[in-house]
Amino acid sequence: MRYDVKDLSLAEQGLLRMEWADNEMPVLRLIRERFEREKPLQGVRIAACLHVTTETGNLMRTLKAGGAEIALCASNPLSTQDDLAAALVKYEGISVFAIKGEDKETYYRHIHQALDIQPHITMDDGCDLVTVLHTERREQLPQVIGGTEETTTGVIRLRAMQQEGVLQYPVIAINDAYTKHLFDNRYGTGQSTMDAIMRATNLLIAGRKVVVIGYGWCGRGVAMRARGLGAHVIVCEVDPLKALEAIMDGYEVMPLAHAAKVGDIFITVTGNYHVIRAEHFHRMKSGAIVCNTGHFNVEIDIPALEQLATRKRTVRPFVDEYQLADGRRIYLLGEGRLINLAAAEGHPAAVMDMSFANQALSVEYLVHHKGQLPRGVHSVPTEIDAQVARLKLQALGVEIDTLTPEQEKYLHSWQEGT
Repeated sequence: MRYDVKDLSLAEQGLLRMEWADNEMPVLRLIRERFEREKPLQGVRIAACLHVTTETGNLMRTLKAGGAEIALCASNPLSTQDDLAAALVKYEGISVFAIKGEDKETYYRHIHQALDIQPHITMDDGCDLVTVLHTERREQLPQVIGGTEETTTGVIRLRAMQQEGVLQYPVIAINDAYTKHLFDNRYGTGQSTMDAIMRATNLLIAGRKVVVIGYGWCGRGVAMRARGLGAHVIVCEVDPLKALEAIMDGYEVMPLAHAAKVGDIFITVTGNYHVIRAEHFHRMKSGAIVCNTGHFNVEIDIPALEQLATRKRTVRPFVDEYQLADGRRIYLLGEGRLINLAAAEGHPAAVMDMSFANQALSVEYLVHHKGQLPRGVHSVPTEIDAQVARLKLQALGVEIDTLTPEQEKYLHSWQEGT
Protein backbone atom coordinates (compact mmCIF):
# COMPACT_ATOMS: atom_id res chain seq x y z
CA MET A 1 0.00 0.00 0.00
CA ARG A 2 1.26 3.44 -0.97
CA TYR A 3 0.49 6.60 0.99
CA ASP A 4 1.75 10.08 1.84
CA VAL A 5 0.38 11.49 5.10
CA LYS A 6 1.83 13.76 7.76
CA ASP A 7 2.28 11.35 10.67
CA LEU A 8 0.94 7.83 11.21
CA SER A 9 1.24 8.28 14.98
CA LEU A 10 -1.84 10.52 14.75
CA ALA A 11 -3.95 7.56 13.63
CA GLU A 12 -5.56 6.68 16.98
CA GLN A 13 -6.82 10.22 17.44
CA GLY A 14 -8.20 10.17 13.91
CA LEU A 15 -9.94 6.85 14.52
CA LEU A 16 -11.71 8.21 17.60
CA ARG A 17 -12.88 11.29 15.69
CA MET A 18 -14.06 9.15 12.77
CA GLU A 19 -16.06 6.98 15.17
CA TRP A 20 -17.59 10.11 16.72
CA ALA A 21 -18.68 11.33 13.28
CA ASP A 22 -20.09 7.88 12.49
CA ASN A 23 -22.55 8.29 15.37
CA GLU A 24 -24.12 11.14 13.38
CA MET A 25 -24.17 9.26 10.05
CA PRO A 26 -26.84 6.56 10.42
CA VAL A 27 -27.85 6.53 6.74
CA LEU A 28 -24.31 5.88 5.56
CA ARG A 29 -23.97 3.25 8.28
CA LEU A 30 -27.05 1.39 6.99
CA ILE A 31 -25.61 1.47 3.48
CA ARG A 32 -22.26 0.22 4.78
CA GLU A 33 -23.95 -2.73 6.47
CA ARG A 34 -25.66 -3.70 3.22
CA PHE A 35 -22.48 -3.19 1.21
CA GLU A 36 -20.66 -5.49 3.65
CA ARG A 37 -23.19 -8.25 2.91
CA GLU A 38 -23.64 -7.77 -0.84
CA LYS A 39 -20.20 -6.52 -2.01
CA PRO A 40 -21.62 -4.53 -4.96
CA LEU A 41 -18.27 -2.85 -5.65
CA GLN A 42 -16.11 -5.97 -5.67
CA GLY A 43 -13.13 -5.45 -7.97
CA VAL A 44 -13.88 -1.77 -8.58
CA ARG A 45 -11.01 0.71 -8.27
CA ILE A 46 -11.93 4.24 -7.12
CA ALA A 47 -9.78 7.37 -7.22
CA ALA A 48 -11.28 9.95 -4.86
CA CYS A 49 -10.30 13.62 -4.62
CA LEU A 50 -12.29 14.88 -1.63
CA HIS A 51 -11.86 16.86 1.55
CA VAL A 52 -10.03 14.41 3.81
CA THR A 53 -12.22 14.76 6.89
CA THR A 54 -13.79 12.40 9.42
CA GLU A 55 -17.02 12.31 7.40
CA THR A 56 -15.09 11.40 4.25
CA GLY A 57 -13.37 8.70 6.27
CA ASN A 58 -16.74 7.04 6.89
CA LEU A 59 -17.56 7.25 3.18
CA MET A 60 -14.26 5.54 2.38
CA ARG A 61 -15.06 2.81 4.92
CA THR A 62 -18.42 2.29 3.22
CA LEU A 63 -16.92 1.97 -0.25
CA LYS A 64 -14.30 -0.44 1.05
CA ALA A 65 -17.02 -2.49 2.74
CA GLY A 66 -18.60 -2.81 -0.71
CA GLY A 67 -15.41 -4.38 -2.03
CA ALA A 68 -13.79 -1.35 -3.67
CA GLU A 69 -10.07 -0.59 -3.79
CA ILE A 70 -9.56 3.11 -3.06
CA ALA A 71 -6.93 5.80 -3.43
CA LEU A 72 -7.82 9.11 -1.74
CA CYS A 73 -6.25 12.55 -2.17
CA ALA A 74 -7.24 16.00 -0.93
CA SER A 75 -9.44 18.35 -2.94
CA ASN A 76 -8.02 21.39 -1.16
CA PRO A 77 -4.56 21.97 0.35
CA LEU A 78 -5.96 23.26 3.65
CA SER A 79 -8.92 20.94 4.21
CA THR A 80 -7.09 17.75 5.24
CA GLN A 81 -7.39 16.48 8.81
CA ASP A 82 -4.01 14.81 9.26
CA ASP A 83 -5.13 12.48 12.03
CA LEU A 84 -7.97 11.15 9.88
CA ALA A 85 -5.63 10.62 6.93
CA ALA A 86 -3.35 8.56 9.20
CA ALA A 87 -6.29 6.55 10.56
CA LEU A 88 -7.47 5.55 7.08
CA VAL A 89 -4.00 4.29 6.24
CA LYS A 90 -3.30 2.48 9.50
CA TYR A 91 -6.69 1.03 10.39
CA GLU A 92 -8.51 0.77 7.06
CA GLY A 93 -5.64 -0.01 4.70
CA ILE A 94 -6.65 2.76 2.30
CA SER A 95 -4.05 4.59 0.21
CA VAL A 96 -4.22 8.26 1.22
CA PHE A 97 -2.20 11.11 -0.29
CA ALA A 98 -3.01 14.25 1.70
CA ILE A 99 -1.20 16.61 4.08
CA LYS A 100 -2.79 19.76 5.52
CA GLY A 101 -1.00 22.83 4.18
CA GLU A 102 0.62 21.05 1.22
CA ASP A 103 1.93 23.30 -1.53
CA LYS A 104 0.50 23.36 -5.04
CA GLU A 105 3.16 21.02 -6.43
CA THR A 106 2.45 18.43 -3.73
CA TYR A 107 -1.30 18.85 -4.20
CA TYR A 108 -1.10 17.89 -7.87
CA ARG A 109 1.45 15.16 -7.23
CA HIS A 110 -1.04 13.61 -4.84
CA ILE A 111 -3.75 13.72 -7.51
CA HIS A 112 -1.45 11.85 -9.86
CA GLN A 113 -0.66 9.31 -7.15
CA ALA A 114 -4.37 8.70 -6.64
CA LEU A 115 -4.82 8.21 -10.38
CA ASP A 116 -2.02 5.64 -10.36
CA ILE A 117 -4.63 3.20 -9.06
CA GLN A 118 -6.00 3.11 -12.65
CA PRO A 119 -9.56 3.90 -11.52
CA HIS A 120 -12.83 2.60 -12.89
CA ILE A 121 -14.66 5.32 -10.93
CA THR A 122 -13.63 8.89 -10.09
CA MET A 123 -15.00 10.80 -7.11
CA ASP A 124 -14.30 14.51 -7.20
CA ASP A 125 -14.96 17.66 -5.20
CA GLY A 126 -14.10 20.59 -7.44
CA CYS A 127 -13.24 18.69 -10.67
CA ASP A 128 -9.44 18.88 -10.31
CA LEU A 129 -8.99 15.11 -10.55
CA VAL A 130 -11.24 14.87 -13.62
CA THR A 131 -9.36 17.76 -15.22
CA VAL A 132 -5.97 16.13 -14.67
CA LEU A 133 -7.34 12.86 -16.05
CA HIS A 134 -8.62 14.60 -19.20
CA THR A 135 -5.50 16.69 -19.80
CA GLU A 136 -2.47 14.75 -18.59
CA ARG A 137 -3.56 11.11 -18.32
CA ARG A 138 -5.93 10.62 -21.21
CA GLU A 139 -4.65 7.09 -21.80
CA GLN A 140 -6.59 6.04 -18.69
CA LEU A 141 -9.95 7.37 -19.88
CA PRO A 142 -11.16 4.22 -21.73
CA GLN A 143 -11.23 2.18 -18.51
CA VAL A 144 -13.30 4.71 -16.55
CA ILE A 145 -16.92 3.63 -16.04
CA GLY A 146 -18.08 6.95 -14.62
CA GLY A 147 -17.64 9.46 -11.84
CA THR A 148 -19.33 11.56 -9.18
CA GLU A 149 -18.91 15.25 -8.37
CA GLU A 150 -19.69 16.62 -4.92
CA THR A 151 -19.88 20.39 -5.16
CA THR A 152 -21.32 23.33 -7.10
CA THR A 153 -17.96 24.54 -8.44
CA GLY A 154 -17.10 21.11 -9.80
CA VAL A 155 -20.48 20.71 -11.47
CA ILE A 156 -20.03 24.09 -13.18
CA ARG A 157 -16.67 22.95 -14.57
CA LEU A 158 -18.09 19.60 -15.69
CA ARG A 159 -20.97 21.25 -17.52
CA ALA A 160 -18.44 23.49 -19.28
CA MET A 161 -16.54 20.36 -20.32
CA GLN A 162 -19.77 18.79 -21.54
CA GLN A 163 -20.65 21.94 -23.48
CA GLU A 164 -17.29 21.81 -25.25
CA GLY A 165 -17.68 18.09 -25.94
CA VAL A 166 -14.56 17.04 -24.04
CA LEU A 167 -16.05 15.13 -21.09
CA GLN A 168 -15.35 11.49 -21.90
CA TYR A 169 -17.55 9.59 -19.44
CA PRO A 170 -20.76 9.98 -17.41
CA VAL A 171 -20.51 11.92 -14.14
CA ILE A 172 -23.29 12.11 -11.58
CA ALA A 173 -23.70 15.59 -10.07
CA ILE A 174 -24.18 14.82 -6.38
CA ASN A 175 -24.74 18.51 -5.72
CA ASP A 176 -27.98 18.36 -7.74
CA ALA A 177 -29.60 15.94 -5.28
CA TYR A 178 -32.20 17.61 -3.06
CA THR A 179 -30.83 15.67 -0.09
CA LYS A 180 -27.47 17.26 -0.80
CA HIS A 181 -27.84 20.91 -1.70
CA LEU A 182 -30.91 21.70 0.40
CA PHE A 183 -29.16 20.50 3.56
CA ASP A 184 -25.38 20.22 3.07
CA ASN A 185 -25.08 23.52 1.19
CA ARG A 186 -27.53 25.47 3.33
CA TYR A 187 -27.24 24.13 6.88
CA GLY A 188 -23.76 22.64 6.62
CA THR A 189 -22.09 25.63 4.97
CA GLY A 190 -23.98 28.10 7.12
CA GLN A 191 -22.99 26.57 10.45
CA SER A 192 -19.44 25.57 9.54
CA THR A 193 -18.60 28.95 7.99
CA MET A 194 -19.65 30.94 11.02
CA ASP A 195 -17.96 28.37 13.28
CA ALA A 196 -14.68 28.85 11.38
CA ILE A 197 -14.84 32.65 11.46
CA MET A 198 -15.39 32.60 15.21
CA ARG A 199 -12.64 30.04 15.80
CA ALA A 200 -10.17 32.02 13.72
CA THR A 201 -10.96 35.47 15.14
CA ASN A 202 -12.75 34.96 18.49
CA LEU A 203 -14.85 38.00 17.57
CA LEU A 204 -18.40 38.70 18.68
CA ILE A 205 -20.70 38.45 15.64
CA ALA A 206 -23.69 40.18 17.23
CA GLY A 207 -24.07 43.76 16.09
CA ARG A 208 -21.59 43.50 13.21
CA LYS A 209 -22.38 44.05 9.56
CA VAL A 210 -21.78 40.76 7.75
CA VAL A 211 -21.70 40.99 3.95
CA VAL A 212 -22.65 37.74 2.21
CA ILE A 213 -21.63 37.83 -1.44
CA GLY A 214 -23.71 35.31 -3.37
CA TYR A 215 -27.18 34.08 -2.41
CA GLY A 216 -27.26 30.53 -3.69
CA TRP A 217 -28.03 27.69 -1.30
CA CYS A 218 -24.69 28.14 0.48
CA GLY A 219 -25.15 31.90 0.70
CA ARG A 220 -28.65 31.46 2.08
CA GLY A 221 -27.25 29.26 4.81
CA VAL A 222 -24.45 31.66 5.73
CA ALA A 223 -26.86 34.61 5.84
CA MET A 224 -29.30 32.65 8.00
CA ARG A 225 -26.67 31.64 10.55
CA ALA A 226 -25.06 35.10 10.66
CA ARG A 227 -28.46 36.66 11.38
CA GLY A 228 -29.08 34.02 14.04
CA LEU A 229 -25.88 35.17 15.76
CA GLY A 230 -27.17 38.74 15.85
CA ALA A 231 -25.43 40.17 12.79
CA HIS A 232 -26.86 42.80 10.49
CA VAL A 233 -26.68 40.90 7.19
CA ILE A 234 -26.14 42.55 3.82
CA VAL A 235 -26.44 40.47 0.64
CA CYS A 236 -24.70 41.23 -2.66
CA GLU A 237 -25.95 39.49 -5.81
CA VAL A 238 -25.85 39.68 -9.62
CA ASP A 239 -28.94 37.53 -10.16
CA PRO A 240 -32.13 39.65 -9.90
CA LEU A 241 -34.23 36.68 -8.75
CA LYS A 242 -31.86 35.78 -5.94
CA ALA A 243 -31.53 39.45 -4.97
CA LEU A 244 -35.30 39.72 -4.78
CA GLU A 245 -35.46 36.55 -2.69
CA ALA A 246 -32.89 37.98 -0.28
CA ILE A 247 -35.04 41.12 0.07
CA MET A 248 -38.12 38.99 0.80
CA ASP A 249 -36.08 37.00 3.33
CA GLY A 250 -35.50 40.24 5.22
CA TYR A 251 -31.93 41.13 4.25
CA GLU A 252 -30.54 44.41 2.97
CA VAL A 253 -29.36 44.12 -0.65
CA MET A 254 -26.86 46.45 -2.29
CA PRO A 255 -23.91 46.45 -4.70
CA LEU A 256 -20.61 45.32 -3.24
CA ALA A 257 -19.10 48.73 -3.96
CA HIS A 258 -21.55 50.20 -1.43
CA ALA A 259 -21.32 47.33 1.04
CA ALA A 260 -17.51 47.61 1.05
CA LYS A 261 -17.78 50.95 2.85
CA VAL A 262 -19.88 49.66 5.75
CA GLY A 263 -19.15 45.94 6.14
CA ASP A 264 -17.25 44.43 9.06
CA ILE A 265 -16.99 40.85 7.79
CA PHE A 266 -17.10 39.87 4.11
CA ILE A 267 -17.85 36.29 3.05
CA THR A 268 -17.64 35.26 -0.61
CA VAL A 269 -19.75 32.29 -1.65
CA THR A 270 -20.18 32.63 -5.41
CA GLY A 271 -17.93 30.07 -7.10
CA ASN A 272 -16.71 32.90 -9.32
CA TYR A 273 -13.45 34.73 -9.96
CA HIS A 274 -12.16 37.91 -8.24
CA VAL A 275 -15.45 38.89 -6.65
CA ILE A 276 -13.69 41.12 -4.08
CA ARG A 277 -11.16 43.24 -5.95
CA ALA A 278 -8.81 46.20 -5.42
CA GLU A 279 -11.64 48.70 -5.84
CA HIS A 280 -13.40 47.11 -2.86
CA PHE A 281 -10.28 46.95 -0.69
CA HIS A 282 -9.83 50.70 -1.30
CA ARG A 283 -13.27 51.34 0.22
CA MET A 284 -13.08 49.02 3.25
CA LYS A 285 -12.68 50.42 6.72
CA SER A 286 -9.72 49.48 8.89
CA GLY A 287 -10.27 46.16 10.63
CA ALA A 288 -12.42 44.66 7.90
CA ILE A 289 -12.30 40.86 7.79
CA VAL A 290 -12.40 39.08 4.43
CA CYS A 291 -12.90 35.37 3.87
CA ASN A 292 -14.16 32.88 1.32
CA THR A 293 -16.36 29.83 1.72
CA GLY A 294 -16.47 28.93 -1.98
CA HIS A 295 -14.42 25.98 -3.19
CA PHE A 296 -11.38 27.66 -4.76
CA ASN A 297 -9.26 30.56 -3.49
CA VAL A 298 -10.01 32.75 -6.52
CA GLU A 299 -13.04 34.62 -5.24
CA ILE A 300 -10.87 37.17 -3.42
CA ASP A 301 -8.25 38.94 -5.54
CA ILE A 302 -5.38 38.15 -3.19
CA PRO A 303 -2.64 39.39 -5.58
CA ALA A 304 -4.35 42.80 -5.61
CA LEU A 305 -4.40 42.84 -1.80
CA GLU A 306 -0.72 41.87 -1.75
CA GLN A 307 0.11 44.79 -4.06
CA LEU A 308 -1.84 47.26 -1.97
CA ALA A 309 -0.21 46.18 1.28
CA THR A 310 2.95 47.72 2.68
CA ARG A 311 3.22 45.04 5.37
CA LYS A 312 1.83 41.57 5.95
CA ARG A 313 1.97 39.49 9.11
CA THR A 314 0.16 36.51 10.59
CA VAL A 315 -1.49 37.67 13.80
CA ARG A 316 -3.36 34.47 14.65
CA PRO A 317 -3.56 31.04 13.07
CA PHE A 318 -5.41 31.47 9.76
CA VAL A 319 -5.50 35.29 10.16
CA ASP A 320 -3.18 37.39 7.97
CA GLU A 321 -3.07 41.14 8.54
CA TYR A 322 -2.45 43.38 5.51
CA GLN A 323 -1.49 46.97 6.36
CA LEU A 324 -2.18 49.40 3.53
CA ALA A 325 -0.26 52.57 2.71
CA ASP A 326 -2.82 54.77 4.46
CA GLY A 327 -2.55 52.74 7.67
CA ARG A 328 -5.77 50.75 7.30
CA ARG A 329 -5.59 47.06 8.17
CA ILE A 330 -7.51 44.34 6.34
CA TYR A 331 -7.57 40.79 7.68
CA LEU A 332 -7.69 37.79 5.33
CA LEU A 333 -8.77 34.47 6.82
CA GLY A 334 -7.47 31.05 5.77
CA GLU A 335 -5.39 32.36 2.85
CA GLY A 336 -8.64 32.96 0.99
CA ARG A 337 -9.36 29.22 0.86
CA LEU A 338 -12.68 27.76 1.94
CA ILE A 339 -12.74 28.96 5.51
CA ASN A 340 -15.00 26.29 6.99
CA LEU A 341 -12.39 23.61 6.32
CA ALA A 342 -9.28 25.76 6.60
CA ALA A 343 -10.01 27.03 10.11
CA ALA A 344 -12.61 24.55 11.35
CA GLU A 345 -13.78 20.97 10.74
CA GLY A 346 -16.16 21.49 7.84
CA HIS A 347 -19.80 20.50 7.75
CA PRO A 348 -21.37 18.65 10.67
CA ALA A 349 -21.53 14.90 10.13
CA ALA A 350 -25.33 14.84 10.23
CA VAL A 351 -25.65 16.68 6.91
CA MET A 352 -22.68 14.96 5.30
CA ASP A 353 -24.50 11.72 6.10
CA MET A 354 -26.97 12.48 3.32
CA SER A 355 -24.42 13.86 0.88
CA PHE A 356 -22.15 10.84 1.22
CA ALA A 357 -25.08 8.42 1.15
CA ASN A 358 -25.78 9.89 -2.30
CA GLN A 359 -22.13 9.37 -3.19
CA ALA A 360 -22.09 5.70 -2.14
CA LEU A 361 -25.38 4.85 -3.83
CA SER A 362 -24.43 6.73 -7.00
CA VAL A 363 -21.17 4.78 -7.27
CA GLU A 364 -23.19 1.57 -6.95
CA TYR A 365 -25.58 2.88 -9.64
CA LEU A 366 -22.69 3.61 -12.02
CA VAL A 367 -21.29 0.10 -11.57
CA HIS A 368 -24.71 -1.50 -12.16
CA HIS A 369 -25.26 0.65 -15.28
CA LYS A 370 -21.81 0.24 -16.78
CA GLY A 371 -21.86 1.18 -20.47
CA GLN A 372 -25.51 2.29 -20.36
CA LEU A 373 -25.12 5.99 -19.53
CA PRO A 374 -24.03 8.52 -22.17
CA ARG A 375 -21.09 10.82 -21.64
CA GLY A 376 -21.96 13.99 -19.78
CA VAL A 377 -23.34 15.27 -16.50
CA HIS A 378 -26.24 13.35 -14.96
CA SER A 379 -28.48 14.17 -12.01
CA VAL A 380 -28.69 11.81 -9.07
CA PRO A 381 -31.51 9.36 -9.88
CA THR A 382 -34.70 10.43 -8.12
CA GLU A 383 -35.08 7.02 -6.52
CA ILE A 384 -31.69 7.43 -4.82
CA ASP A 385 -32.58 10.92 -3.59
CA ALA A 386 -35.89 9.66 -2.18
CA GLN A 387 -34.23 6.61 -0.61
CA VAL A 388 -31.72 8.81 1.22
CA ALA A 389 -34.52 11.02 2.53
CA ARG A 390 -36.54 8.01 3.73
CA LEU A 391 -33.52 6.50 5.47
CA LYS A 392 -32.72 9.81 7.17
CA LEU A 393 -36.29 10.16 8.46
CA GLN A 394 -36.18 6.57 9.66
CA ALA A 395 -32.93 7.24 11.50
CA LEU A 396 -34.47 10.32 13.12
CA GLY A 397 -37.51 8.31 14.22
CA VAL A 398 -39.87 10.45 12.14
CA GLU A 399 -42.97 9.01 10.47
CA ILE A 400 -44.83 10.70 7.63
CA ASP A 401 -48.17 10.24 5.88
CA THR A 402 -48.77 8.31 2.68
CA LEU A 403 -51.25 9.06 -0.10
CA THR A 404 -54.51 7.12 -0.18
CA PRO A 405 -55.39 5.24 -3.39
CA GLU A 406 -58.03 7.89 -4.06
CA GLN A 407 -55.43 10.66 -3.73
CA GLU A 408 -52.99 8.81 -6.00
CA LYS A 409 -55.71 8.50 -8.64
CA TYR A 410 -56.63 12.18 -8.37
CA LEU A 411 -53.02 13.32 -8.82
CA HIS A 412 -52.71 11.25 -12.01
CA SER A 413 -55.98 12.26 -13.60
CA TRP A 414 -57.19 15.29 -15.48
CA GLN A 415 -60.98 14.86 -15.63
CA GLU A 416 -61.91 16.30 -12.23
CA GLY A 417 -61.97 20.06 -11.87
CA THR A 418 -63.99 22.50 -9.79
